[in-house]
Amino acid sequence: MSGKTVVRPYGDTTGDGMVQVSFTLPVPHDKRGEGAALQLAGKMGLDPAMLVHARAMGDGFTFFVVYGRVGHLVDLAAVRVAERDYPLLTAKDVNGAVRRRLRRKLSVVGACIGTDAHTVGIDAILNVKGVAGQKGLEYYRELRVLNLGAQVTVPELVEAARAERADAVLVSQVVTQRDAHLHNVREMSAAFREAFPASRRPLLVVGGPRFDEMMAAELGVDRIFGRGTTPGEVASYLVHALTARRAAA
Repeated sequence: MSGKTVVRPYGDTTGDGMVQVSFTLPVPHDKRGEGAALQLAGKMGLDPAMLVHARAMGDGFTFFVVYGRVGHLVDLAAVRVAERDYPLLTAKDVNGAVRRRLRRKLSVVGACIGTDAHTVGIDAILNVKGVAGQKGLEYYRELRVLNLGAQVTVPELVEAARAERADAVLVSQVVTQRDAHLHNVREMSAAFREAFPASRRPLLVVGGPRFDEMMAAELGVDRIFGRGTTPGEVASYLVHALTARRAAA
């Protein structure tokens, strides 16, 4: 990154402020609908705004892509993100660390809770086939993994964690209508804090594309992972967090 702390969006030329935005409106795909899309783009601050794509999305709905200039600046010095504060380990290093530090297998329980039936994310992290060329946590010899699948209730998850003597509980949430993912995670966090003493509570790790990684403390969990997370990142975090917890005990 350059030494600049304030930057503008880049479209056709450096610093021209051009951005591309997509959205769906509950209007038919016609001239009036296109005019409505441009009106919305103008109210969003795009000036001038150009409609570059429109496509019907069923009866009475249209998907739009607009392109235009904004006057806003990005202050890089004010950006706050959840930085990775632990080293990335290979599968061999993770297994070795678990053997040395825990002297037993690390127990992980994973699930999609509530009515969420989207298991692609949790399966990518847990299943042997993994994602992005990385094998999932089931591949790690020193990890014992139980994948409960989809639509698991919070009481079922707590009971499974107790039965497995889980060191960590991994929860994936994709469905976000009416902030269902936030409500579900808060319910889970409260249930685990009620069911376990603080010294025995499993690590609570949440993942999903719509989470703000800075909200871990607010939601009552130990870590939030967002889009693009790999099994290696999760395994490395578990080793780091459990080691730190044991050292602090």
